Amino acid sequence: MESSNYEINSGIQLLQTLYCFTVHHVPTPAGKGTYMKVKKHLTLDDRICIQQGLSEQRSFKAIAEDISKDCTTVSKEIRNHLVFKKTGAPARSFNDCRNRRHCSHYGDVCPFCEKNGKRNKCSVCRSGCVDLCPDYVKDECALLTRPPYVCNGCHNKHHCTLEKRLYIAKDAQKEYEAILSESRSGFNLTEAERLQLDAVISPLLRNGQSLHHILAHNRDTINCCEKTAYLYAANGLFEARNIDMPRKVRFRVRKKKSVELKVDKSCRIGRTFDFFLRFRKEHPSLPVVELDSVEGKKGRAVLLTIHFVLPKLQLAYRSFL
Repeated sequence: MESSNYEINSGIQLLQTLYCFTVHHVPTPAGKGTYMKVKKHLTLDDRICIQQGLSEQRSFKAIAEDISKDCTTVSKEIRNHLVFKKTGAPARSFNDCRNRRHCSHYGDVCPFCEKNGKRNKCSVCRSGCVDLCPDYVKDECALLTRPPYVCNGCHNKHHCTLEKRLYIAKDAQKEYEAILSESRSGFNLTEAERLQLDAVISPLLRNGQSLHHILAHNRDTINCCEKTAYLYAANGLFEARNIDMPRKVRFRVRKKKSVELKVDKSCRIGRTFDFFLRFRKEHPSLPVVELDSVEGKKGRAVLLTIHFVLPKLQLAYRSFL
């Protein structure tokens, strides 16, 4: 029984070590310090660590050490992906007016309050008295002007009626993916370059010349290849259109062939299942842990199974996508 417990504990420690090593570190040469991550961009796991660290009121330096980044990277990430929420507190409506504690208006600002004969203090009105009040002055928390710049770990968050600034990992990841996609979309072409190409190509296309003929006789003034010129014309960057190229409009749209994933077969040398079975025979007492996932319907619960082979024990962890 003691040997089985030892094997289970050693297997769990091995999994934890492998996870921390693969996620947070890269191999370090002898005599050198710890390297940071090779990848430059933050992942969703990194952003979740940042959000958790902010909720625990940890410093930027401590959070940066957990994700193997510089503390300035954490600071820029937080300030670039702030989420503003106009939420109040339990039994207290949102109000960011500087005069809310000594407000002198009682139902004489909001048309809704006047219509319904309400004589409540305007500072507690939920109908929008703050936006209509002539004495309104926006109030901001002084703590947001210095690190950590957010309200994630603030103890007064559930009593404050001012505008909240939060860092939410999932929202930050979505903004990052949108910016990344937007920066790589479109054409790498300035407006001046487009006008210069259009001035040369469009008159000749309408005169009946082909793009191949135009590029062959105007190499000094056209700084793109033939395929790029066809792409610009097909996407409407020139005044001339595909209809001005009689042969092109007769061609059918080509079907794109799926590119097969090429794998270097040399990476499988010494790593096949037969080698694993041979290694098990040579080391029968070595603890082995098998991982697998069981997925049902898309978007529903998923099981992560961990099987300890020698003690014949299997654990399952349930999570939701």
